[in-house]
Amino acid sequence: MNLAEKILSAHTDRKQVAPGEFINARVDLILANDITAPLAIKEFHRLGVPKIFDPKKVVFVPDHFVPSKDIASAEQVKIMRSFAREQGAIYFEVGQMGIEHVLLPEQGLALPGQVIIGADSHTCTYGAVGAFATGMGSTDIAAAMATGEIWMRVPPTIKFVYHGALPKWVGGKDLILFTIGKIGVDGALYAAMEFAGEAVNALPMDGRFTMANMAIEAGAKTGIFAVDGKTTAYLQQRARQPYKVYYADKDAQYSQVIEYDVSQLEPQVAFPPLPSNTRPVSQAKDIKIDQVVIGSCTNGRLTDLRIAAEVLKGKLVHPEVRCIVIPGSQQVYLQALKEGLIETFIRAGAAVSTPTCGPCLGGHMGILAAGERCISTTNRNFVGRMGSVKSEVYLASPAVGAASAILGRIASPEEVL
Repeated sequence: MNLAEKILSAHTDRKQVAPGEFINARVDLILANDITAPLAIKEFHRLGVPKIFDPKKVVFVPDHFVPSKDIASAEQVKIMRSFAREQGAIYFEVGQMGIEHVLLPEQGLALPGQVIIGADSHTCTYGAVGAFATGMGSTDIAAAMATGEIWMRVPPTIKFVYHGALPKWVGGKDLILFTIGKIGVDGALYAAMEFAGEAVNALPMDGRFTMANMAIEAGAKTGIFAVDGKTTAYLQQRARQPYKVYYADKDAQYSQVIEYDVSQLEPQVAFPPLPSNTRPVSQAKDIKIDQVVIGSCTNGRLTDLRIAAEVLKGKLVHPEVRCIVIPGSQQVYLQALKEGLIETFIRAGAAVSTPTCGPCLGGHMGILAAGERCISTTNRNFVGRMGSVKSEVYLASPAVGAASAILGRIASPEEVL
């Protein structure tokens, strides 16, 4: 069996599972947020079950419209907060919270070998630590909160192998945008994407989280990495409980093995309206922008902020550009403050926000007007994603975002350094 199959098999009463088979799998962690939790809670109550199966395995995080932007969003959070307190579930309040997919690994809740489900499509982020993690609908989450199990079809696995040493300024965001550009937004439909090769092995954990996060943008069920020394070091001071590591068998079967030489890869930019509409940054330099967003569950981690600050240090944001920087969690924010990154952003003329998903889904903290263009480190650039249906969103790394903020157009960091 491959890695995904090994983990799923261990969470059933079967010795082996294969792609296409339907299974009941025990879950280790269930997640919902301020948009998806209220519906899951409503459906949970309809089941007539008084208590969730295990309060220590259910996590609620307000992160999409927080701090609450209006009465409707405040009511959403209130429903979730009240249910979490009533049930004794894990709940992160504003001031302690962060963007859910940054927060859970940071807090040692997402661990290798686990089956993790979340009422959010980017739950696949936790595959970076060697978990089988996937997004599900709120009704599935309600059933799992009651029973501790999910019903699903075992996905096939596509193995992606990245060869070569990555050039300066090229990281996880560029690798995953390049990959989605090659295979398309349905190129891994309902498959597990297993990432391997010397290029990804060299990535820091933050870069791996970025790649796993955007597996869903290729239609995947999950994105997953094998646990190595970097994973173990990351979890050493974080893991809240013991965990079990699984590895693919040497004779593991894959539906496909796709290999890339990325030693000459340029930073990538995804043009609207799809994450698959990717081009090298050298082919995107004539596009004027109005806004830059650096943050999100894709690129709001400390490594991302360090890269953006390296580009922005001693420079100024273009006078016609709004640059919004959003640390992914309170811990990231505090460490960025200690390292002087926040001062760098503010001196450059950027706005720095409390942790929130806000602008990524057009929620708040950076809505686009008609005719405006934004280059963002987020994960989706669909029509109307960040505001007006007549606006445009381009996806890129923190390095490209920061360079673009300085020049007022899509730019490579090499142009400003």
